[in-house]
Order: sequence, then C-alpha cells, then structure tokens
Amino acid sequence: MKTIKIAHLYYDLMNLYGENGNVRFLQSRLERQGFKVQIHFLTIDDKIDFNSYDIYYIGTGSEKNEKIVLEDILKYKKEIKAAFLKNKFFLITGNALNFFGTKIQENDKETKALDIFPYISTIEDFRIVGEQRYLDRNGKEIIGFNNRNCITDIKENHLFTKIMGCGCNPNSQKEGIHEKNFYGTYLLGPLLVRNPHFCDKLVKELCRTYEVPFKEPDRDDVSYIAYERYLNNFPKKS
Repeated sequence: MKTIKIAHLYYDLMNLYGENGNVRFLQSRLERQGFKVQIHFLTIDDKIDFNSYDIYYIGTGSEKNEKIVLEDILKYKKEIKAAFLKNKFFLITGNALNFFGTKIQENDKETKALDIFPYISTIEDFRIVGEQRYLDRNGKEIIGFNNRNCITDIKENHLFTKIMGCGCNPNSQKEGIHEKNFYGTYLLGPLLVRNPHFCDKLVKELCRTYEVPFKEPDRDDVSYIAYERYLNNFPKKS
C-alpha cells in the first residue's frame, strides 16, 4: 500500500491554535483508506526536500513568528513553485496564506513573498475576529474561526463562498484559494476536525491521485455527528 508522507512545516512556530490536530486528523482519515502515513516535522534550519513529500501543511502563527518563517521559507521559492506545478498537495491555514502571494504590504513597507499566486496581503490596523460560515465548491457548509489583522486581494480560484463572517477582505464574498492541489484559507484551528467532509474531500483526491478506491465514511462516524450537531447551533444570519 502507498505510503503518504506529510511535511508539517514550521510546526513549532506556526501552530498558534493547536493546528497540529489537522495533521493528526488527516493521518487518521488516510489510514482508514489503507494508506501508511509518515509525518515529518520540519522547521528553520532543517533541510526540506520538496520532492520527498506528498502533502505540505503550514498552520497559523503570531505576527512575530510569521515574519521569522517568511524569511526562512523564501529560500525554497523555486522548490515550492515546482512542487505546486507537480500537483503536490498543500494545505495552508491562517496567516501562512500570506506567504504564497506576491508580497506583504504593511504601512509603507513591502516584503516579498513566494509569488506562487498573484495576490497581495495587506497588514491592517484592525482585526477580523469571530466564527465564520462558508460554502465549499460542492455547496457543503464549512465552519471555522478567524483572528487576523490581514486581508488579501485574491480575485479568482476561491476556495469558499461566504455565508457569514468575512471573505478575503471585508468587501469580498469569497475566501481562500484553490488551484491544482493547493488549498489555502484564513480559517484557524482544527479546520479538518470541525469539517470532516472537507478532510474526506482531500483524502478522496489523494485516493484518485494514487488510484486507490475511496471508502465512503460510515453514516455514524462520530466526527460527522459532531459536525451536524454544531452546525445546528450555528447562527443562521450574518
């Protein structure tokens, strides 16, 4: 059976909301499909071979840690672009999304980013905080949380559509980015745990990539039950 290798990048600096739970949950869902899973925890000063992994995950961090990581990750700019073009899987949450645009704007200062996508991230003097409610491309509801001081001008290939909360910026009805096998969103915390159907969508894509039959989750899957119960208590109006 295929071994899936997950690179949890900057796990020590970009894990502000316990987002290692996303990696553990993804591991469990992949193992249900019969995959063997290896998780490699990599950070500053580690040598990262972007040809060696199937999935790359970066979570959110403090503004201070975001700057530290950006300085380090820029040295892999060519390798990350190549991995993206080879259809490697990326799951990027929180302010790590800022790394993948062209630049980060803060007041009059501009900092170059990875330039994988043509968007600019802007650091604002206000924060966007609170529960968010979106629709994915299949019309399935996504629930999550924001606590950020940044916005983007992503214009296409959005991941979600807003029901309640904030999009890429306060004037946008769209949020995140999905192109090839890259999934990026400002949503924080255990995104995959709270939205098991979204996790299983990623797993299904991996199964298709490696020509492994996908096993549908059980109807009494506890994660789906928890999702439905939480959704029933979620505010219905923005």
